[in-house]
Amino acid sequence: MSTSFINNSDQKGEKSPFNHPIKGRGTANNMAGRFAITLVEVDENDEAIALLETSSPKTEVRHERAKSIISRNSSPDIPFRLSVNPYKGCEHGCVYCFARPTHAYLDLSPGLDFETKLVAKTNAAFLFEEELAHPNYRCEPIALGINTDAYQPIEKQLKITRQLLEIALAHHQPISLITKSTLILRDIDLLTQMAAKKLIHVAISVTTLNNDLKRILEPRTASGKTRLQVIKTLRDAGIPVSVLVAPVIPFINDNELEEIVAACSEVGAQSINYIMLRLPHEVAPLFSDWLHQHYPDRAEHVLQRIMDMRGGKLYNSQFGKRMTGEGIFADLINQRFHVARRKYGLDDNRLSYLDCRHFAVPPKEGDQMALF
Repeated sequence: MSTSFINNSDQKGEKSPFNHPIKGRGTANNMAGRFAITLVEVDENDEAIALLETSSPKTEVRHERAKSIISRNSSPDIPFRLSVNPYKGCEHGCVYCFARPTHAYLDLSPGLDFETKLVAKTNAAFLFEEELAHPNYRCEPIALGINTDAYQPIEKQLKITRQLLEIALAHHQPISLITKSTLILRDIDLLTQMAAKKLIHVAISVTTLNNDLKRILEPRTASGKTRLQVIKTLRDAGIPVSVLVAPVIPFINDNELEEIVAACSEVGAQSINYIMLRLPHEVAPLFSDWLHQHYPDRAEHVLQRIMDMRGGKLYNSQFGKRMTGEGIFADLINQRFHVARRKYGLDDNRLSYLDCRHFAVPPKEGDQMALF
C-alpha cells in the first residue's frame, strides 16, 4: 500500500502547499490518486514538506510480468485500434501528461510517483510475439508507446522497445510510434529496414522551441532544437516522420504554433497535427499547481481560457472535442494551425501507408513442419 499526500488544489486553480518545484521533475506534488486507500495530510511547515521541496527523489523501476501486451480501443478520435505500451509511468516528467491518472490504478500518485516510480513490462517481447502468432490475430497497424514514451530514459538499459521492433520486423508487422526522445536514433538500423518495407511511421512530439519553457514543462526531455535534428536524421535515412504539436497551451506555447510548423517543415517533416491541452482527472490540479508555481501572474488567465475552450470546465472528454476544444478561441487556434500547415505543405497526404499485406509468423527454430 502506498502513502500519498492530499492535494489541496481545486478545479479553479487554487494553489496547493507544494509550491516549490523540484529541479528536473515536472511536479513536486505527490497528490493522492482518486482510488487511494491511505491518505496522509501534513501541515505546510512539516519537515516532510521541507524534504520534498529540497530533494530530488531517485527513479525507481519495478519489473512486472504482464498478462497481455496488445491493448484495444474503440475511440472514434484516435487513429489506431491496437497499441502496445512497454512502460507505466514516465521519467520525462511532462506535467501535462494525460497518462498520469493511470498511476492511480497502481495505488500510486499521478504526481511525483508517476515520474519516479516506473513499471517495466519485462516480458513484453515474449507476449508480443505470442499474441502476433495467435491464430485469431489479424494484422493491422499497432501504435507503440502511446500512453507513455517507449523511449524514455530507462529504455536505454532495458531495450524493451528495441526488442518489440525486432519482433515487428521479423513478422512484417506495421508499427507507428511517437516519442520526444533522441534515443530513437539508437534503433535507426531497425527503423530503416522497416521503412523499406512500409512497416513504420514515426511521430515526433514538438511542444516548444523555447528551452526555458521546456526545462519546466518537460524537464527530462530533449530540447526543441534537438528534436528538429532527430526529425532531419530520420528523414535523411528514409524513415517517414510526422510531427505532433502537443499540447497547445493558451498563453504558454500557443504563440509558437506557426514557428514550430515552419521549423518542422524546414527539416523535412512530412505532416503535422496538434492537440489542445487535455486535463483529465488528477492532471487538472497538477497543472494548476504548476501554473501557480511558474506563471503566478497569468495562471488564472490561462485556466479561464482553458475553460472557455472546454465548455466552462477544465476538461471535456466528449469525443470530437477533447483533442481540439470548442468555442471561438479553439476555432482561432485551429484556423491558425491549418493556415500554417497549408503554407508549408505539411498535409497528411504526404505520408506513405503502412503495409499489412506481408504479415507472417516466422517459423520457430527447429520447427520442421513449417517447411511444408
